[in-house]
Amino acid sequence: MKTARQIALDLLIKMDVSGAYSNIILDNVFTAERTNTRDKAFVTMLFYGVLERRMTLDYLIRYYSSVEFDKISVSVIQILRMGFYQLLYMDSVPESAAVNESVMLMDYAGAEKAKGFVNAILRSFIRDGKKIDYKDLKDEAKLSIMYSCPKWLIKKWNNELGEQKTISLLQSSFGRPPLYARVNSFKYSVDEVISCLAKDKIKAVKNSLIDNCIELSNSRGIESCLAFRKGMFHIQDISSQICCKIIAPVFNETVVDMCSAPGGKTFTCAEIMANRGKIFSYDLYDGKVAVIRNGAARLGLDIISAAENDASKPNPDIPMADKVICDVPCSGLGVIRRKPEIKYKPMKSLEGLSIVQTEILENASSYVKVGGTLIYSTCTVSKAENQDVVEAFLQKHPEFVPVVVPIAVKGIEDSYMRTMLPSQTGGDGFFAATLRRIK
Repeated sequence: MKTARQIALDLLIKMDVSGAYSNIILDNVFTAERTNTRDKAFVTMLFYGVLERRMTLDYLIRYYSSVEFDKISVSVIQILRMGFYQLLYMDSVPESAAVNESVMLMDYAGAEKAKGFVNAILRSFIRDGKKIDYKDLKDEAKLSIMYSCPKWLIKKWNNELGEQKTISLLQSSFGRPPLYARVNSFKYSVDEVISCLAKDKIKAVKNSLIDNCIELSNSRGIESCLAFRKGMFHIQDISSQICCKIIAPVFNETVVDMCSAPGGKTFTCAEIMANRGKIFSYDLYDGKVAVIRNGAARLGLDIISAAENDASKPNPDIPMADKVICDVPCSGLGVIRRKPEIKYKPMKSLEGLSIVQTEILENASSYVKVGGTLIYSTCTVSKAENQDVVEAFLQKHPEFVPVVVPIAVKGIEDSYMRTMLPSQTGGDGFFAATLRRIK
């Protein structure tokens, strides 16, 4: 059976080679490997920690290595990253263990000849007091190494948000995010759900910002617990739940959710509507449509109809609606805590996204009734994907006007375009805009 560090090493190498999403390959390896709870926690912390701090760790490797970075093998680089991370950020790991276990990993990686190299580098760092020497780095260059974030992204956020909000975004990009759930208020009270979860030793506390939102801990195996099977809640980030307050559906309305999977907004809207009205929920892939249908059935929400659909193309089967939700594919810069690898994508990866987003928004607008509301949302913090798309749409469509939906959530301004940051909500970075069709 593999050790926790061997599993973490395999995962990190796989991330480099495949470019897969971190959460997916982590779930897959835990399914395949026989790993106890303690080792799973260690693997998760080390795996995500190295991903989050990769630029900082590589800076240290370059600083202490006598060999050019590009000439060091992939496995040795990953072992050095793991060693430095344990020394810097894992207080529970003794220094001797961090070094010795790293050296032992060299046998597993088939790099026995580099044992002395790894041992010397890590011990030199310890002798220097485990301090990072930023030398002459200034401004974005220093922040880039401190927070392991590309300079282009820091510069972008500085220009769009200002220095203070940029620092808050960088600081909030580390560590596992809280797990939030939305209570099925159509059937249950918050206290009932918390009490039922406690029977399965899952701790849940009420959120102070919005009603019917709970924060979960000790949540491993959440989908097998009694409260989940009874349809007492669904997993949904708090920022997405706040978006549903902005959508503000009313019972007996018709709601269209254009890019719905996994269905969080659809479910919350149905609960707010007390399961009265109609919600048409769509996704591009049939497998994801099945997830929406199964979720609606589990929650006992029968006003939801889910179907396969390409949100960028007209579909005569989609009805005119009072509310049309347009949560478009995006760069994901608001969910870096969940998927740290996102921040290392090149700046060019953002190019072309606004074209797809505009196509979906244009198409979605055709289903909005006169007097109805169009909601455009993303889980990114990027002006090109958010404000610029909405402003360009308004210039082209005089039949739509900005509308402010008051939500009374502390720290979130009342505006027709809202950017939510992790420091404000405790959840993901998120954007939502509300537009009213007047003719």
